[in-house]
Amino acid sequence: QVQLVESGGGLVQAGGSLRLSCAASGDTSSIGTMGWYRQAPGKQRELVARITSGGSTNYLDFVKGRFTISRDNAKNTVYLQMNNLKPEDTAVYYCLCKRWGIDHWGQGTQVTVSL
Repeated sequence: QVQLVESGGGLVQAGGSLRLSCAASGDTSSIGTMGWYRQAPGKQRELVARITSGGSTNYLDFVKGRFTISRDNAKNTVYLQMNNLKPEDTAVYYCLCKRWGIDHWGQGTQVTVSL
């Protein structure tokens, strides 16, 4: 089993920055792609960014140029640096990691961007 613990969410004004972290523990051997999803009230969960074990990345178009995903494989941790935040970025952000074809999710961390 893999456990994921997210941190770094909070309240920020538009234009501000936050850095999310997600640390994996438990059976962390062979962790593959890691990523961040988000879900706003009344909306479906959507992929924000993901990064493979080799470092290849993909981003939601709306966050390109503002968000950066990175990972530290030695620490089994993935990060999401979020700059120039917009009210539309308000959501619960969830960490995901894939291991042997199974998705493991974190509990979520709230990000709220005010005007």
